[in-house]
Amino acid sequence: MLHYVYFGTKDLDRAIAFYNSALAPLGMARCVTNDPEWDKVSAGWGLYEDDGRRELAFWIGLPFDQQPATVGNGSMVAFLAPSWQAVDEFHAAALGHGGRCDGAPGLRLHYSPDFYAAYVRDPDGNKLAAICRGHTERQ
Repeated sequence: MLHYVYFGTKDLDRAIAFYNSALAPLGMARCVTNDPEWDKVSAGWGLYEDDGRRELAFWIGLPFDQQPATVGNGSMVAFLAPSWQAVDEFHAAALGHGGRCDGAPGLRLHYSPDFYAAYVRDPDGNKLAAICRGHTERQ
């Protein structure tokens, strides 16, 4: 369904440090594009192969229109987490690297009995979630 998601940032180096830390517990590694011009303006995590012909990635970068990055009201990206511990680690890493809490790790019973999630804002204010499904108690 998705090819990629791209969020704007005002400070690429700060965003890279934040996402390297926050996405590591979710098993997401940096994408390698081998395009030095692209790497000056953006960074990605996830799958990027065959010059982007196979891609399922999350990108953060400077806005293409050269205007300041802004946050979308109601916009959010939810990352799949393999365990409750990974959700907890995502949340802690995000807060430890300039993010702020937008919902502590825990079950969200109003969604489903197995909906374990944490919500954060990155240093630019973009909303992110890590979600683990399939368990109703800590494994």
